[in-house]
Amino acid sequence: MVTVERTQTGLRIERNTLKVLKGLAEYLDMSLGDLVEGIVLHSFEGLAPFGPPTLAKIQQLKDVYGLTLTAADAHKLTEAAS
Repeated sequence: MVTVERTQTGLRIERNTLKVLKGLAEYLDMSLGDLVEGIVLHSFEGLAPFGPPTLAKIQQLKDVYGLTLTAADAHKLTEAAS
């Protein structure tokens, strides 16, 4: 077990992406923060954070919540007018 100091942050994220992340965190029985932290730590080392069973669940959640964004969209997103 590694002890860390966490801080509260105000993170803005696309609506359906957040729904999928929340659904996945619930499915994996972990907090949203722990899920995001794990994804980031894997990514920082160039590792895939999920195996085939979890990727299949993610696809189901994307279908349910209408998430159509892909990695190709990552640097092309703009904020909708409010």
